[in-house]
Amino acid sequence: MNTHDFYYELPEELIAQTPAEPRDSSRLLVFDRKTGKIQHKIFHDIIDLLSPNDVLVVNNTRVIPARLYGVKEETGAKIEILLLKRHNLTDYECLAKPGKKAKVGSVLKFSDKLCGEIIDEVAEIGGKKIRFIVKEGTLENQLEKIGEMPLPPYIKKKLENGERYQTVYNKIPGSSAAPTAGLHFTKELLEKIKNKGIIVEEVLLDVGLGTFRPVSEENIEDHHMHSEKIVVREDVAKRLNEYKAQGKRIIAVGTTSVRTLESATDENGVIHPVNKETNIFIYPGYKFKFVDSIITNFHLPESTLIMLISAFAGREETLKLYNLAVKEKYRFFSFGDSMFIE
Repeated sequence: MNTHDFYYELPEELIAQTPAEPRDSSRLLVFDRKTGKIQHKIFHDIIDLLSPNDVLVVNNTRVIPARLYGVKEETGAKIEILLLKRHNLTDYECLAKPGKKAKVGSVLKFSDKLCGEIIDEVAEIGGKKIRFIVKEGTLENQLEKIGEMPLPPYIKKKLENGERYQTVYNKIPGSSAAPTAGLHFTKELLEKIKNKGIIVEEVLLDVGLGTFRPVSEENIEDHHMHSEKIVVREDVAKRLNEYKAQGKRIIAVGTTSVRTLESATDENGVIHPVNKETNIFIYPGYKFKFVDSIITNFHLPESTLIMLISAFAGREETLKLYNLAVKEKYRFFSFGDSMFIE
């Protein structure tokens, strides 16, 4: 299967530059896989599409201010850093721009209290491993002070409130990008959902380059996913298995929740507690082991994300839905509208 099999035409003006206000006022395209029925709703209508037999599984990661601007101590050259994956208290895998100037051994100064030394190349992602030196407080403290929210490059407008690139249920810092399907939920909507008897469970995937890296290979099977940390706690796994045995519908909020659940599930459909790395790549032909329905945003052409949705809904059906969304002028990508695939 070729990468171009997942291409669709998207006018640039449909790429959302700002989040919807309020969060749950975004549009919602609803697709029933069994009947083929399509509905056009507003996201807050999701509560009418859910029943007490449903379980929502959300990714409770928090985006860190992962973009840093520094200068090389030796030359004063400006370098931009994007933190991707933490290895320990001091070391991060990063992308550096311009990469050619960021050589092993170079020391970067980000502020009077934060420096970093490039200690290795990360060939897999064309990145660097940086060891940070904090002169006061913790690395987290310094990132909160001088780091910027790592918005995707297709968002050109500055985000006034960084919390709008966080879900309302975020808890555990570690992501370099938001699990964007969750951005549509408000605290009030979640409360209404829970009051209706719908269960909400939390898992974790630290969103990194693996989720957004473009597919450059012609044959999608040659694409290698970068690994990302996932966590499913023991009590959560136990409850999820009980819900599944009871016939409840498991609804993954976002592709990151899908990848977490499917990575933690064995061939018998049993989910296990995990704290590990996953590089699962889901594309057409994949047999889903745990997820029954997906709430998702509209993704980039030829991306691993549209391939995952195509595995769930069918490639031709997915492209038809995307072309319909273009025709109906839905908003696309991180701050865009959403889709509920039943």
